[in-house]
Amino acid sequence: MPRPMRWILLFCLIAGWAPRGHSEGQEQIKQLAHDIFKQLIETNTTDSVGNVTTAAEAMAKRLRDAGFEARDIQVAGPNERKKNLVARFRGTGKRKPILFIGHLDVVEALRADWSTDPFEFIEKDGYFYGRGTEDMKEGDAILITNFIRLKMEGYLPDRDVILALTADEEGGSSNGVDWLLKEHRDWVDAEYCINLDGGEFEKDKDKRLLAGIQASEKVYVDFQFESLNPGGHSSVPSPDNAIYHLAGALVPFRKIFLPRQDQRNHAELFRTQRRADDRTGRRGYESRGPAIPGSWSSGAALGSALFQFSFAHHLCRHDALRRACPQCTPANRARQRQLPDFSGEDPQEVRRTLERVASDPQVKITTVSQLAPDGKVVPVPPSPLLPEVTQAMEKVLSITWPGVPLVATMSTGATDGKYTRIAGIPTFGISCMFFDINDNREHGKDERVGVQDFYDGVDFNYRLIKELSSPSIRNTPKK
Repeated sequence: MPRPMRWILLFCLIAGWAPRGHSEGQEQIKQLAHDIFKQLIETNTTDSVGNVTTAAEAMAKRLRDAGFEARDIQVAGPNERKKNLVARFRGTGKRKPILFIGHLDVVEALRADWSTDPFEFIEKDGYFYGRGTEDMKEGDAILITNFIRLKMEGYLPDRDVILALTADEEGGSSNGVDWLLKEHRDWVDAEYCINLDGGEFEKDKDKRLLAGIQASEKVYVDFQFESLNPGGHSSVPSPDNAIYHLAGALVPFRKIFLPRQDQRNHAELFRTQRRADDRTGRRGYESRGPAIPGSWSSGAALGSALFQFSFAHHLCRHDALRRACPQCTPANRARQRQLPDFSGEDPQEVRRTLERVASDPQVKITTVSQLAPDGKVVPVPPSPLLPEVTQAMEKVLSITWPGVPLVATMSTGATDGKYTRIAGIPTFGISCMFFDINDNREHGKDERVGVQDFYDGVDFNYRLIKELSSPSIRNTPKK
C-alpha cells in the first residue's frame, strides 16, 4: 500500500477509535483483534515443522504499519526458525519500563486427532477453534492489538511499555525469554513483568468466579532410574532381569508424593484464595486426605483434591517405561515438581528419598538435569504482590466485572515467568480473559476459547496497560 494511503487509513482508524463507547470504533478493534488472532493461529509454530520467526516477523510488520519506528522493533534469536519479537512503546521515562510477555510457539497437533484442521482458525458456536487459541496465541493477539490501538490513539505513557513474544516455551532448545535475558537484557529490562501465560481468570459456564494473579510457580528436577544385569531377554520376568527391578522400583511412585512442606512463605496466597472461596462458594487450595508434614501420602486417598494437594506439596511423577535392552533398561525418568520457596534445596537429598522409596539396590538413580551448571537448582522466588499492580488490577476489575475477586495463585507447572523471576524481575501472570474450569483444552484436541471471552480480554488488557503506565487515567465503564 502506498505510504500516503496508509496514513489516510490510519487517520480514519484513529478517528473511529477515539470515542471510548463509539460502536464503529469498537467493531474496528474487534476486527483487528480477530485478524491478528487468525493470522497467528494459521502460522504453524510447532517445534517439529513450524517456524516461530514467521509469526514474529508478521507481528513486527503489523507494528511497523501502525507507526512504530524501526529502532523500537527487534526480531532476533539464536537461529533462523526461533527468532523473538521485542517491541518498545516509548513513554516519557518518568518511571521504569514494564514488560509484557507471551510465547508464540505451540505444542504439536495431529490433524487426525481433531474435528477440524488445528491450524485453521474457525469460529463456531460461540468459540474460536485452533491450536494455540487457549495456550497462548490469544494472549499474543491481545497484546499486539492493544499496542497498535494505543499507538493509533497517540497515547503517551509515563514509562516505556515493552512487548516480548518469544520461542520455545513449550519445548525445544531455544527458549526466547532466557535468550533475551542473557544476550540482550537491555531490550527487556523492566521494573516488573506481566505474563499473559499465567494467572487464569476462572469461570463456570456463565458465572465468573475469580481473576488470578500468578505470583509464583513450581520448578522441576529430573532423575534417571537405571537397572543393570548380566543379560537375558527383557520379556522374561526373571528376578535377575533389569526390567523386573526397574518396574518394581517405579510401582510406589504411582501413589506417592514427596512430603508436604512448610507453607509460611505462601501464607498470603492461601489467605487470598480462601477469601475468594468464601465469595464464590468454591473450596480452593487446601489439601484433603492424609497430608502430615514429613510423611508420605497416598494419592488415591486424595481423589478430586489432587490439584489442591499439588499446591501444598512437592510432587513426583515418572514417565512411561522405555523398551529394555538385553543388559540394561535405558533409564526411565522421574520428575520432581518443587515448591518455589524450596527450589534451592539439595536435589541429592531428594534423590536419596527416591532411593528409599524405590528400595532396590540394583536400581541406580542419578540426577539428569538442573537449571544451573553447579548442580544446584536455581531458586525461583515468589514475586512480592506489588500494590501498584494489585491496585490496578482491582480497579480495572471493578470497572469491567464488578464483584469478581482478585486471587493470588501459584502455578503447579512452569511458565516463562521462571526466567524473569530468576533474573530478578518480579513477574505476575495475568491472563486477562476468562477460561471455563470445566473445559480445559490446552495442549489437547479441538482447543478453543470463547469468542466474547477473547474480545473481553482485549478490552481488559487495554485498560490494564493504561492503568499501569499512566495512573492518572480514569477509565470509564463500558457502555
